Amino acid sequence: MLSILLIIIAGFFFTGVIIRTKSIASGRKGPGIFQPIKDVVRLFKKGAVYSETTSIIFQIAPTIYFASVVMAMLVVPFGNSKGIISFNGDFIFFAYVLALGKFFSIISAMDTGSSFEGMGASREALYSMFAEPAFFVLMGSLALLTGHTSFQEIFQDLHLGSYISYALTTLATFVLVMIAMIENSRMPIDDPKTHLELTMIHEVMILDNSGFDLGLILTTGYLKFAIYGALIVNLFIGSFDIQYAIPLFFTIQFLMAVSIGLIESFMARFRMNHNAQFIVVLTSVSLLIFFGVLLMLGKFI
Repeated sequence: MLSILLIIIAGFFFTGVIIRTKSIASGRKGPGIFQPIKDVVRLFKKGAVYSETTSIIFQIAPTIYFASVVMAMLVVPFGNSKGIISFNGDFIFFAYVLALGKFFSIISAMDTGSSFEGMGASREALYSMFAEPAFFVLMGSLALLTGHTSFQEIFQDLHLGSYISYALTTLATFVLVMIAMIENSRMPIDDPKTHLELTMIHEVMILDNSGFDLGLILTTGYLKFAIYGALIVNLFIGSFDIQYAIPLFFTIQFLMAVSIGLIESFMARFRMNHNAQFIVVLTSVSLLIFFGVLLMLGKFI
């Protein structure tokens, strides 16, 4: 229960810190940290408008998308505390419950009958498919290292004490940050501020969403960032006492948000045909983690 509360609190300010960092980096005053939450609250007060060409799929997809992230939050542990749902192989459940929400988001975009939204849905499906092996190779490597297959047991037995373990944790952090940016369609994969439909990915998928539904979609994105941040936190807190783990949780979440803001400030978006190559490279980084684990276990021949 503690992990859910912390993720929700982190989700409140995560995107705001990213936007604020980008504003400072570009020399602008910019909006406040809580402006994204204020925008969501304003959307929740509005009604949704549905096109006559859409079906029930378009109407229920935002709710399922949001529910999938809530379900994923239930399996995320915090230090020695298990998630509300914890079982062997729960990281597989985590990945595919998020994939279920992404699936409904994709078919919702296609349900509008818009060629632009269908194009964005195709790209988002492709990028998610390429990012999936990186996540499973990473978690499989950590499972091999610790001898466990559940989030809580993996993170609890993941002890940092050698140069190799610090290197592996650094690479794992990089992979999780990049996956978070891919799953949320951020720079350098996608530009959330672009207004050109031909180059948009996630934003073009939600052009027909409005009011309460759009608020749910935006809230889901904020929580998804915080969820991946929570996984990164669990790489480091290990068996820390709770009085140290909670400040460390918010510190790492803040540093991750600032890092993403700086990346988006100083990196240009990749050309569309380079996105797939970049995402596939993440699997290669995960393979480096796998070989490092074999080296630590003395199984590398």
